[in-house]
Amino acid sequence: MLIHMIIKKTYYGTSSSGKLVHCYTLKNHSGIEVKIITFGGIITSIKTPDKYGHKKNIVLSYDTLNQYEKDTHFLGGIIGRYANRISNGVFTIDGTKYKLHVNDNPNHLHGGEKGFHKVIWEAKTETTKDTASLMLTYVSKHMEEGFPGTLLVTVTYTLRANNILDISYQATTDKKTIVNLTNHSYFNLSGNPTKQIIDHDLYINADELLPLNRFFIPNGNRKLVKNTPFDFTITKRIGQDIDSQDNQMQLCHGYDHCWILKNKNKNLLHGATLTHTLSGRALEIFSNEPGLQLYTGNYLQGVFEKRTGLCLETQHYPNSPNQSKFPSVLLEPNGRYSSKTSLLFSNSSLQ
Repeated sequence: MLIHMIIKKTYYGTSSSGKLVHCYTLKNHSGIEVKIITFGGIITSIKTPDKYGHKKNIVLSYDTLNQYEKDTHFLGGIIGRYANRISNGVFTIDGTKYKLHVNDNPNHLHGGEKGFHKVIWEAKTETTKDTASLMLTYVSKHMEEGFPGTLLVTVTYTLRANNILDISYQATTDKKTIVNLTNHSYFNLSGNPTKQIIDHDLYINADELLPLNRFFIPNGNRKLVKNTPFDFTITKRIGQDIDSQDNQMQLCHGYDHCWILKNKNKNLLHGATLTHTLSGRALEIFSNEPGLQLYTGNYLQGVFEKRTGLCLETQHYPNSPNQSKFPSVLLEPNGRYSSKTSLLFSNSSLQ
């Protein structure tokens, strides 16, 4: 008889502002275990078995709340209001210019100085025979970090019996604003956070990406990936071209670009597959977002060394508010922001 889905709530720590932070552990009968804290909605652990059945955490994580509060790498957190960069921290809605906090000179990055990864979320839980869900809610007030409108955000993490972790994002606003949400977990399928991810293999379902200018902002053009180091249309080792002399690769010291997914109808689409031969672990990503940002941890330092984790961030394109040709990120007061990403975990012994 299969064990029902489980959610367990535990005390995680007390924030520097004196607020309690809790950890929610979601588990299924296959041995998948996901830990999420109410500070930042951060995924602190995803334990999956390797091909021998040994379970290890496959995301980079800290040991204490204090480390997450001081973190500058957005480790595991919910990213908003706007994931990725906005050029010069400026955008315009209906002729009104809004100036955001600049935290990636000269750009706004991942929500600013105190983005969604640095706030405490309200939590509710729900379990069924086949699912365990954690619903996190946060109210972002008008002009928080410079964004107009009061935004009500709900992010739901649902672990399923079939080894899928769904991340569903919903938001409404009382004033026109921009929204682009994602999760910023760093994956290392080896389960060893001291090992570089250059021995992972990657497939990305995209023929094009967005080339960057010297400030890491898309220049508005699309670039075919064929015959370039950015071609993952056929699965290849991440380390194969990561140190190439391509000017885009040299600019970012590795991969830190947004691929244009083949998602024409905003349906849930297979976006990428990450595999690690030695452990047998695999991760498949599905999303209804138009873009996928691959970041290979080129600037990790301190607790984690360079390239010991990689991010696969489903999202709208960087700097979309300032690029009329990019899909719109505008949210109207009578509208609803809705986005979904699904992570499917497997290993070679289960295939």
